Amino acid sequence: MTLDTQSPVRADSELDRLLRSANLRLGSAGNRVVRFIDENRELTLASSAATLGDLTGTSDATVVRTIQALGFAGLSELKRAILDALGQESNPANDMRRTLEELQTRTGRALDAVVQAHLDGLAVIRSRACAAQIAAAVQALDAAERIAIFGIGPSASLAAYVSILLGRCGRRSRTLNATGSMLADQLLDMQPGDALLILAYGRLYKEVAAVFGEAKGLGLTTVLVTEATGTALAKLADVVIAIPRGRPGHVALHGATLVGLEALVLSLAAAKPESALASLDHLNHLRAMIDGRRKVRI
Repeated sequence: MTLDTQSPVRADSELDRLLRSANLRLGSAGNRVVRFIDENRELTLASSAATLGDLTGTSDATVVRTIQALGFAGLSELKRAILDALGQESNPANDMRRTLEELQTRTGRALDAVVQAHLDGLAVIRSRACAAQIAAAVQALDAAERIAIFGIGPSASLAAYVSILLGRCGRRSRTLNATGSMLADQLLDMQPGDALLILAYGRLYKEVAAVFGEAKGLGLTTVLVTEATGTALAKLADVVIAIPRGRPGHVALHGATLVGLEALVLSLAAAKPESALASLDHLNHLRAMIDGRRKVRI
């Protein structure tokens, strides 16, 4: 697997000195972990210790020991150092500006850059750690009477798509996609027995905070799809599925997130196959009535 080693981290950062001063006292496995982190810092942000173990051919224990040997308390502290070293504010305009500036130095490489970002994301999804996260999410959502999917901005379209897929698989679902005070009207419908699938990234903004607050008040299970574990946002959820959205500090890409969500829905269908097949048979019946291939009784 070829990984993108381009990084916007400043060469003179404290993180650079820590990573590049690592020596053979770490052993071959530890040095392999350090080299991978140094060359793939954005991917490290989206990875758990187990995922990094998969990607470096070591173990999560080796990853944690190596990070601690570098002077960090754990992976979360290392990720904070990587974010600090990025040194530039992340917002849609700046992210697009950095992405376009990089592409201008690599004329005609937009397709390559996008494909590589998705390949890196798929590598995370195929890891044992992400598989375990999806399995935990299936277990958390399977018992719910209804699954509410929260997503605003670009994630609203993903939430709507997931809701359609869940309905076809025999799962009751609804979307929470309003912003501002209109979200309160949607939250008013939440009730015990529901579960929440939350698509949210970055800071703990007011809408997602309200969703988590209402879920806690009603005792609802929460599954969060986000870019990294160990963040303030991730700590609020019962289950976290960490999937990168391209490279941090660059334009967000949602292809890997879509793959992870489709895997989650298909896993839920496999958990109750009879219900999924019955729902799809009924969907075919309804389509036949609409298309005029079956007489409608009134």
